[in-house]
Amino acid sequence: MKTFKEIPTSKPITKLLDSVSYPSDLKKLNKHELASLADELREFLLYSVGQSGGHLGAGLGVIELTIVLHYIFNAPEDKIIWDVGHQAYPHKILTGRKDQIETIRKKGGLAPFPAIQESEYDAFGVGHSSTSIGAALGMAALDNTNKTVAVIGDGAMTAGMAFEALSHAGHIKPNMLIILNDNDMSISENVGGLSNYFSRIWASKTYKGIRKGGKSFLSKLPQAHHIARKVETQMKAMVSPGSIFEELGLNYIGPIDGHNINELHDVISNLKDFEGPQFLHIITKKGAGLEIAEEDRIGFHAISKVKAPTNKGSNQPKYQDIFSDWIVKQGHSEKDLVAITPAMREGSGLVEFSRTFPERYFDVAIAEQHAVTFAAGLACQGKKPVVAIYSTFLQRAYDQLIHDVALQNLDVTFAIDRAGLVGEDGPTHSGNYDLVYMRCVPNMVIAAPADENETVLLLNTALKHEGPAAVRYPRGSGPNVEVTATSEDVPIGKSRTIKEEKNHIAILNFGSLLHIAEELAEKFNASLFDMRFVKPLDTDLLSSFNKDYQIITLEDGAVAGGAGSAVMEYYQDLKDSPKIKSFGIPDVFIEHASRDEMIDMAGLSSAKLKKSIEDWLKTQSK
Repeated sequence: MKTFKEIPTSKPITKLLDSVSYPSDLKKLNKHELASLADELREFLLYSVGQSGGHLGAGLGVIELTIVLHYIFNAPEDKIIWDVGHQAYPHKILTGRKDQIETIRKKGGLAPFPAIQESEYDAFGVGHSSTSIGAALGMAALDNTNKTVAVIGDGAMTAGMAFEALSHAGHIKPNMLIILNDNDMSISENVGGLSNYFSRIWASKTYKGIRKGGKSFLSKLPQAHHIARKVETQMKAMVSPGSIFEELGLNYIGPIDGHNINELHDVISNLKDFEGPQFLHIITKKGAGLEIAEEDRIGFHAISKVKAPTNKGSNQPKYQDIFSDWIVKQGHSEKDLVAITPAMREGSGLVEFSRTFPERYFDVAIAEQHAVTFAAGLACQGKKPVVAIYSTFLQRAYDQLIHDVALQNLDVTFAIDRAGLVGEDGPTHSGNYDLVYMRCVPNMVIAAPADENETVLLLNTALKHEGPAAVRYPRGSGPNVEVTATSEDVPIGKSRTIKEEKNHIAILNFGSLLHIAEELAEKFNASLFDMRFVKPLDTDLLSSFNKDYQIITLEDGAVAGGAGSAVMEYYQDLKDSPKIKSFGIPDVFIEHASRDEMIDMAGLSSAKLKKSIEDWLKTQSK
């Protein structure tokens, strides 16, 4: 494997790669040319991601595997499902999208993850992790014609649904291959002569024949068959960590070196024709082939453009930084505070807390359901758990939010990051639905801060509240409002007045679009109120508006069932209620682009809102 010291800034010469537009071209190469192709693909990936920005480390780790899979299998008839989708850049390059790869994550460009609408080679859309085995199982369960492969990252194996699918695969036993791409270097010492030797034996056609013949003979002696199976499993357990997969009914092979292209080719070629569910464990390096990425796997998970211009305000603190400062401060004064995250320590802003209070910090891995129930258990013991979680990931723990926290009215605080439209990661990562799915749950307090200082005020309020409370805030930087709040809180369910006018137009803002709401208030000479809370609403304020008022609600969440809907519900049984128009994210998936572009696509930019409001006000005057 060729190793690079830095990301190339000049387009590399890639003669072999240039001859491969689709997997059918790849199959024309000699097997001995694959290693050279891997070097070219790695260099091209480094260059292209350096130009576009995007996910880097995971793709570098699966260069050899991607080539071998497309060399051996016949996609798109054979299904290759990538989990997590960060791994799929090399796959996209080899499946007709090489010339478009620099458009990845841009408006109108390639999606950041596999997307069935984008290519027939993307067998299943991926955003959240741990879905590949279940999807592959569904594809393989009734299809004996084509091959099915699921490639799952090591982090994704911590999620419960991955093991649910494994258990089901062991029960119905379809012909499928599951590949665990394990880039945890702490177990790399398992890749050695003995384990590789046994892996080759277990994946050999000779062993397959002996095993099949033995099964046929021993089936007439049930007790002997059971003993032989137990001995085989124990032998494998002596030299590999695969006994748990064997117990689930899968044929475990590995671990093998995921960067040894010849080893991968030989083992996968044999496994391709094995009957029943096969589980291949490969060891890779995240960031493989780029020295600085191998040393800093977290920092090079994703990168910005190598020559990106310096953006004004780029030194502004992000919302995750505001949360980080807040929770560390609270950790010093609140001895029962416990921080929990499902594998998002860096992204959620818990690095400093984890170092300062390691005994009160828990990363539960990609297990959102467990994170919430774990927090509920801590609350039962009198602790003050704070679950730091992305909005789109909290969706996966909705049952636990309802049954384990809200139903029991437990004191759990949810710090919900990446709320609303997130930008380049697209609809799989946009947190558009949290206001909707939390608003209908009894006992919940839901706050939507408009800026950095409000975020701290509302986090203070949520933590002091003895019951379930959520504070949701967007990705990236805010309007750069100075944080002056320390330990202050605000009354739950009370808004703040930004601007009050005598005419009968009022704008009710929920969340991070306040700067746009301020422009609208100036344009229409309207009163402006930052509502702060979606649940409970400020009913004292709402009751002050009569039929002469025209109310405009604005939120950075789904308009269907969101905060504006809550306002309408308040007025539905009241006489002399005002006219109401709600603006939020429409009932469509907004595709990947920059956050500002996504806001405009949703009709929530200042210019589009001004036009929409003008049109609405005209209809009201008729």
